[in-house]
Order: sequence, then C-alpha cells, then structure tokens
Amino acid sequence: MRGLLRAFEHIQWSLAAIGGGLCLFAILILTVVTVYGRYVLGADLVPGGYNMIEAALFPLMVFWGLPLAHREGAFPRLEVLSSLAPGPLGKAISAFVLLVEAAVYAIVLWYAGKFTLVAIDSGRQLQIGTGYWPAWPVVMMAPISFGLMMIEIVRLMLRELRSVLAAD
Repeated sequence: MRGLLRAFEHIQWSLAAIGGGLCLFAILILTVVTVYGRYVLGADLVPGGYNMIEAALFPLMVFWGLPLAHREGAFPRLEVLSSLAPGPLGKAISAFVLLVEAAVYAIVLWYAGKFTLVAIDSGRQLQIGTGYWPAWPVVMMAPISFGLMMIEIVRLMLRELRSVLAAD
C-alpha cells in the first residue's frame, strides 16, 4: 500500500513540477516572442499564441498543479473547523470535513468526466490561430487531476479516522 501511495505522490510531483513547469516555460517563451515580434519587428511571430496559452497551456498548468497543491496544503481547505477542538474531537471534525471535501470533489470529478467523454465523442477542438487542435489532451487532465485529489482526500480521511479510533 505504501508503494502505491509513493507512486501517486511521484505522479503528482511529476505532473506539477515537470508538466506544469514546462507549460509555464512555454507560456513565458510564447509571451516574450509575441511581444518582441509585435513591438520590435512589427509582425506576429506566433499566430494564435494567445489562444495556445489560454486554451491549452494555462489549463494544463493549473490542472497538473492541483493535486500537489492539495497534498501540500497550498490549496484552500476547510481546516479551520478541526482547529477549534483539540484531540479526538478535532480529528473527528477533520475526518468529517474531509468527507465533505470528498463529496464536493466527487461531484466535480463526475461532471469533469462527463464533459471529457462528451468532448472526446464529439471531437471537440481548440482553435489555435487559424487551425484547430484536438481538445481531448487538455480536457482529460481535469478528471485525472480531480481523481488524484480524491485519492489524497480518501488517504487523509482514513488517517484521521484511524487516529480517532486509536484514541478511543
């Protein structure tokens, strides 16, 4: 079980650090090249660069960073309630809050998954410049991201429940 959790942690880190970092770097390069071309050369060097950033690179960067941000506590969480009561009661409140988070993210995961399947079935495309790119590589990252977050929430919830049961 620990090996599987380590694999999920590695996947989360890889998506955020490598994938998100490459997207951020590509956004930086596209922006610099576009600004240089427009204001120095008077020409659009990357037609559709803004669409590429808006429709592909930025969403990928965000969705790839979500699971790691949640695991490291940088993502908004409802931890205020559990800090009101110390000890086993605080752990029980924390487990309940995680259950609520799991319910919310399960709903988001469900709708993101439905949207992804519809986008794949209908052949949804992204307009980049004057051409079109398939949208499925970008769209499928949302359910993957929320799925990894659900795994982390369930892990945290089980940890809190074990500590509540061990305290009794």
